[in-house]
Amino acid sequence: MKISVIGAGYVGLVTGVCLSELAHDVTVIDIDSIKIEQLQKGISPIYEPGLEELIQHNIQQSLSFTTSIQEGIADASVIFIAVGTPSNLDGSADLSYIEAASKSIGESITKSDVVIVTKSTVPVGTNQKIKGWLQESSRPNVSFHVASNPEFLREGSAIKDTFETDRIVIGVESVLAESILREVYERIDAPLVVTSIESAEMIKYASNAFLATKISFVNEIANLCEKLGGNIEEVANGMGLDKRIGHQFLRAGIGYGGSCFPKDTKALVQMAGGAEHHFELLESVIRVNNDQQYKLIEKSKARFTSLKGKKVAMLGLAFKPNTDDIREAASIPMLHSLLEEGTDITVYDPVATKGIQEIFGDKLHYATNVIEAIEHKDITFIVTEWEQIISTPLSIFASYMNEPVIFDGRNCYKLEDASKHGVEYYSIGRGQVGDRSLYSLTLRQS
Repeated sequence: MKISVIGAGYVGLVTGVCLSELAHDVTVIDIDSIKIEQLQKGISPIYEPGLEELIQHNIQQSLSFTTSIQEGIADASVIFIAVGTPSNLDGSADLSYIEAASKSIGESITKSDVVIVTKSTVPVGTNQKIKGWLQESSRPNVSFHVASNPEFLREGSAIKDTFETDRIVIGVESVLAESILREVYERIDAPLVVTSIESAEMIKYASNAFLATKISFVNEIANLCEKLGGNIEEVANGMGLDKRIGHQFLRAGIGYGGSCFPKDTKALVQMAGGAEHHFELLESVIRVNNDQQYKLIEKSKARFTSLKGKKVAMLGLAFKPNTDDIREAASIPMLHSLLEEGTDITVYDPVATKGIQEIFGDKLHYATNVIEAIEHKDITFIVTEWEQIISTPLSIFASYMNEPVIFDGRNCYKLEDASKHGVEYYSIGRGQVGDRSLYSLTLRQS
């Protein structure tokens, strides 16, 4: 099938490349000429394991890239809209890119019965707006079908999530649109959930909001464990064995980040407000997550009283492993806070350093490996659980740091291992290793 994808960002690029791997003839369109030139050479502009290999495997066969929407959608049976929907200042979704893409499609489309599919995450009711924008800009004799097909991709495992997805959701209002989308995905062995367009739009937001709620909930339980006793890993394991709860997203840490959860939870709160519904639960989830990003800073200030002049290492900058995405990453507010405290900071991340360097410039030092980052440091913060970080033995910290004091936001190490290697170790919801009565007293009083 001839398919066009508008937008070569994370969602659009992964979608287009994976559909080409399914033997569809795919053209990916983007207005960024530099990005398109890279892609035409087989170079991925984003870090996603396996993506560049798939681009190189399919390019010039079933996959092409262009900046021309007229060229890109010519003869297409399906057009996916996968442009960005960033947050406005009030948390609502900015639909300006969606509107521009819709009008460009309307102006360029020349044949009838093309299915125009929204892959971008959009508020409920957006597809009806898209239909209006298309009708305003298209030729009078051209008909089309609008559908919603939300994505459920996790950065770092997006290709697997495409081919081994739990479900494919399509929101349609015509038999033809359903039939064509069934054909698009017929090679993927997964349940196909067919709904109204509005339900499909809501499924995406509701799914992300629920997962964000699980994360904030377990973090609140972890904070309570620290004050009342108990180990959050034992608690979460006991909870997760209940099939109604499950173990996924019950890992305590310093909160969620990235391009989806923060944006989508805020947008859902705004949608609720627009419908005169006070989404109090989700407002609390957002507030808990914002506070959680500062937990390691609070712990370090309780331990040292003053951080001024301390030499600090931060390991991990991306919001999660296996991605270079720093959007809403906990590292950013933490770095701002540490700089305000007067610390001297060295950071390390296997792939996300460039993005942080664009924000902080020469305010930070940049290391190329773990040892370089922690050598002669007073404090180490672990922010992202990259394999390069968690595979570093605690004996390395004991050997290279001035004094091995670690604040671990991802619970990467066992408490008994920290004790064995003489490391002073603070994690989330598991207490601390090291006799620091002043720290314990301060934390309990906070």
